[in-house]
Amino acid sequence: MHTEALRDLIIQSVGIGLLLSLAFSETLGLAAGGMVVPGYVALMIHQPARVIGTIAVALATFGILKLLSNYLFIFGRRRIVLTILFGFFLGWLSRDWLVFRVGGQSFEFQTIGLIIPGLIANWMERQGIVSTIAMMVIAAVFIRLLLMILTGGDIALGSDILI
Repeated sequence: MHTEALRDLIIQSVGIGLLLSLAFSETLGLAAGGMVVPGYVALMIHQPARVIGTIAVALATFGILKLLSNYLFIFGRRRIVLTILFGFFLGWLSRDWLVFRVGGQSFEFQTIGLIIPGLIANWMERQGIVSTIAMMVIAAVFIRLLLMILTGGDIALGSDILI
């Protein structure tokens, strides 16, 4: 895919994701894992291993923060910063640790971006794990459908996106 077309697709996806996240938040009272998260997940939904890897890293980040909160005062800005930092670090590690090669097949469970897992973990802490994942997946599928309608189905991204 041409670089300019790819950039436009990312802008459309994140923009639609922002609008949909706002609509879900206002009508249902639930967030889809952060304002920009559903747009990026929608772009990578054709790679379910990466979506699973992103959720796994978000869950690990959530678990680490729960464990640390037993020993440290973690609230407000400190909680958000630590969540993003741990998500970033674990997402970075996923680039090497969550790529498996079996025979000639490669299974890449690395995260979508490096900030996305921390944003998801932050919302998991605020509204619960199941609600966050469910809203994120519903929003991502809806965004992907809208992108397919807007582009006439021409969003076969392959490996062109390096998120």
